[in-house]
Amino acid sequence: MFTGLVEGRGKITSISSGGPSIDLSILPPSELANAPDGQPLTGIGDSVAINGCCLTIVQIDDDGWTFQAGEETLSKTSLGRLGVGDEVNLERSMPVNGRLGGHFVQGHVDGTGVIDDIRHDGEWTTMWFRVPESLTKQMVGKGSVAVDGISLTLVDVESQRFSVALIPHTLEVTTLGQKTVGDPVNIETDVLGKYVLKMLAENGR
Repeated sequence: MFTGLVEGRGKITSISSGGPSIDLSILPPSELANAPDGQPLTGIGDSVAINGCCLTIVQIDDDGWTFQAGEETLSKTSLGRLGVGDEVNLERSMPVNGRLGGHFVQGHVDGTGVIDDIRHDGEWTTMWFRVPESLTKQMVGKGSVAVDGISLTLVDVESQRFSVALIPHTLEVTTLGQKTVGDPVNIETDVLGKYVLKMLAENGR
């Protein structure tokens, strides 16, 4: 389980293909890798959200953390479009006694969208994302959504797109500040919306 509060950006150091899957190595920022006393903060088997996609660390070496992404993950996310040198949002899984600062994010990406429009208004930025209607049916204004693993509040929701308002801090500490119109993003809708939609469908509504 994650919160959607990005802890830092990592840089992809290598990508290797193994049939329908890939091995992805990411160099994390030092503050995520080791404590001030030098003790490692992560280990093999730990879960990390990479642009909102929960993957397991399978190796740690000079290239950073290595993960394996299978066919299902690559078909549902934008991870397969990344290249060496690209930066990604990173968040370690939330400890049981941790603070929930964003919303409940599972790290199970529902699909991808693309940035449809970027509008600047002083220090604030409004971003519109175009997504399948099957995803917007699970969204409501002032509700929550995870975009590339970032917990955001929905402003407007239309049939095939939605908007969020971004403060300068979010643009600075996440990869959204580097994005342009047309760039792909991973989308995870609020798990509460999924359950409500399922209940309504089962009741014939």
